[in-house]
Amino acid sequence: MKADPTHQVTLLEVAELDSRALQLRHQRSHLPELGEIATLTAERTALTDQVRDARIVVDDLTVEQAKADREVEQVKTRRERDRNRMDTGQITNPKDLERMQHELVSLERRITTLEDAELEVMEALEEAQQVLDGLGIRAEDIDARLAELVTLRDEKQGGIDVSLAEVSAARGPATDGMPADLMALYERLREQKGVGAALLRSRQCSGCNMSIDASELSRIRSAPADEVIRCEECQRILVRTDESGL
Repeated sequence: MKADPTHQVTLLEVAELDSRALQLRHQRSHLPELGEIATLTAERTALTDQVRDARIVVDDLTVEQAKADREVEQVKTRRERDRNRMDTGQITNPKDLERMQHELVSLERRITTLEDAELEVMEALEEAQQVLDGLGIRAEDIDARLAELVTLRDEKQGGIDVSLAEVSAARGPATDGMPADLMALYERLREQKGVGAALLRSRQCSGCNMSIDASELSRIRSAPADEVIRCEECQRILVRTDESGL
């Protein structure tokens, strides 16, 4: 392929702009905030499930405690009723009195058993509520941090987008008047390599940073100025200038 040497040099300007755009896009997609946002978002998702499960446990224990409270109160009410009947002389038959006394002893044991069970439920509920509260606090902390990170991310990406727009605006004029075949080759290489042209500087390709061997340098040195040279290593368009060391 042939191309005017000035167009080849202009191609370096385009390549510089494309390199700058590539760096900006990489910077945009590798902001430190993005990694932390991803980590916290995953933790927040898992935390949502944990909060749901913890709330179910609290709700179940709350129902269980209410049931235990009712059972204790029911037995205590029965005990007080029986005591009142005995104390007011409503039961005079000795056998009935003896039976009632045995029943009161039995009720006392039942109350003790129920109150122990009630206490266990209360302790379990208190512990479950603490777990739920702790998860809620962690969720609030994550939400606050995510809000900060999203703001920082948006600010940084906004600044990068402005720079990308400036690079894009400069690229248009830089490619004006360039040969279609040269640009087609460059664009194809750009898709493959990120940047499609590089300067031959001090006998080294500035694209892949590989030194050019003597035989290849001899071929390049003897090639016409308008011949489009390709790097043997990376296949980029190799542009010759006074810095090439030929």
